[in-house]
Amino acid sequence: MSSQHAQVSVVVIGYNDATHVREAVRSALAQGPAVREVIAVDDCSTDGSAALLDGLAAAEPRLRVIRRAVNSGGCGTPRNDGIDAATAPYVMFLDSDDVLPPGAVDALLAAADGQRAQVAAGLCVRRELPSGREVPWERALYAKPALVSHPARRTRLVRDTLCVNKLYRTDFLRRHGIRFPEGRFHYEDFVFTARVLAAGPRIALVPDTVYIWHVRREAAHLSISLDRADIANWRARTDANRAAYEILLGAGEKGLARAVHAKFLDHELRMYTRELELRDPEYRRAWWELTRAYLSSFDATDFTVNPTAPGRLVARVVLASPAPRDLPRLKELAARPARLLPPYARASDTTPIWSDDLPQVTLDHFLTRPAHLLPAAVDAELRPRARGTRLRLRLHELYGRMAQAGPTSVGVEFVHREEGRVGLRREVNFLADRYGDVWTAQTPVDLAALGAGTWDLRLELRFRDGSSREATAHALTGPGLLRRRAVPDARHGVLLVQPYRTHAGALALRTASGWRGMTDVVRRRLKRLVH
Repeated sequence: MSSQHAQVSVVVIGYNDATHVREAVRSALAQGPAVREVIAVDDCSTDGSAALLDGLAAAEPRLRVIRRAVNSGGCGTPRNDGIDAATAPYVMFLDSDDVLPPGAVDALLAAADGQRAQVAAGLCVRRELPSGREVPWERALYAKPALVSHPARRTRLVRDTLCVNKLYRTDFLRRHGIRFPEGRFHYEDFVFTARVLAAGPRIALVPDTVYIWHVRREAAHLSISLDRADIANWRARTDANRAAYEILLGAGEKGLARAVHAKFLDHELRMYTRELELRDPEYRRAWWELTRAYLSSFDATDFTVNPTAPGRLVARVVLASPAPRDLPRLKELAARPARLLPPYARASDTTPIWSDDLPQVTLDHFLTRPAHLLPAAVDAELRPRARGTRLRLRLHELYGRMAQAGPTSVGVEFVHREEGRVGLRREVNFLADRYGDVWTAQTPVDLAALGAGTWDLRLELRFRDGSSREATAHALTGPGLLRRRAVPDARHGVLLVQPYRTHAGALALRTASGWRGMTDVVRRRLKRLVH
């Protein structure tokens, strides 16, 4: 192997992951001659991982195994061990349960070398297993090749907190003393990324997929990002965000620091708010208290910039109330896209407000923003029937802005959640009621044509001026709604159908075709009950 090609050290970390670590290591070695070495750091595993790695290393001279004598309790310490051991000009990181796709190292190395960049970054894809559904992470950041001469010129960089989809100059990390937090520190990527950005590197961005993040929601031990049911997870997340903000502010990077707060409001706060109704009262109280304490450290400008953004409105409601309140409405507001459900209250001077109980949370900015940017609320009901199923939609007025914009029609799609394909597409005209504050639309739904699967309902509201807004629909509940039904079907004999509410409150649909499909549904339901 020519030394001029051996430019990269890939650090693979793992703990008790003998099931997956072999695939991770092989994906790194398969990158070709650009990889000088793969450094596998075993964090004192007890499941035979270290012996497995030793066996691989016996047949592969580029693989080095580091065995930690004591478990570190986190991901940061073993990655630091890898940085210390790296001998190549560049270093990158790989978790034991993920893989590098073919060509990842070459794409990053070409960008770093060609642009004389201290950091090169590419697209990470979250791959849901076992379905294989893929969701790009921060796609907009990697839409096309780019060179960022300084992080402050592209503050969106703070939103990509991952360290694994990036290639770093080893001497850059060492010269600036950039390391991960040691020990049991969750969301260590947040702090590491802030330290990298604070050092002001040139960053090359590539549109190539350079990392496959495996998401295993049915795993016995969930990853940190998925294991959100314990309040300790939220505490760790706010602590990591606070640390990232302070690092960037301390480095004089006020714009990047402010972007950390914006990311928290738009991403973390909305994600955890959507799940609050799933938690017990003790969790909710602790979450509310922690969140209020953290948000109270924000500047006023963090809430006034883009005030119609849903995360900022959620934050204002949390700050205005000492105890959890309005959780169903906050959940819908935190959805993507956002929905603000009625009632739409006004103060005595007619200023729009969150509610009569919280008049200090004003919504006057709703009166000036374009209607297609507002969190419009659409209700939906779908009743499966043997003689024809119809989807009924109802768009609510929002402080007069919907009427002003003039809703004309709605594009309706049922999209297969795992495969991403569209099973049904319609465009339906809106009809205004005689009072002009509700618009309705309805369309037949051919359930047999959809086939088996889980289907998300996606809408596109269209207005008189040609503007449009993506939306999802709030699932109505009530007698006869959201019930599982067996519908006779000429193609499959029988079709088992269940409209249901997602945890964000949106209408979705599960279908299973034929008697075998029905048996699978019953078996899965029994399995959930047993567990």
